[in-house]
Amino acid sequence: MTDNVKKDIDYYMNLNWTLIEGTDLDFNQNPYHYIEIKEFPSFAFCAKTREKALEGYKRQLRLTIMIMLEDGDRIYEPGEELPEEWY
Repeated sequence: MTDNVKKDIDYYMNLNWTLIEGTDLDFNQNPYHYIEIKEFPSFAFCAKTREKALEGYKRQLRLTIMIMLEDGDRIYEPGEELPEEWY
C-alpha cells in the first residue's frame, strides 16, 4: 500500500486481523468461546458459541479502532512487527 491511503475506520475494518480463538469456562463452569486479536493485546470478545463470537467481535473491534483513531494511538496492522513487551 502507498502512504497516501486514507487509513480510516473502513480501512482498518477490512484488514485481515490475526484472530486467536479458544474456549474456556466461566465462573459457573459454563463453556464460552472467545476471540482475541493478536494486534490488539487487550482485545477479547466472548460469547456462548463460536458462531456468536465470530458475529459479534467486529462490533467491539470497530469501537476499539474508533477510540484509538480519536486518541491518535498507534494501530499495528497485520504483518507488522509488534512490540516485544506484548509477548
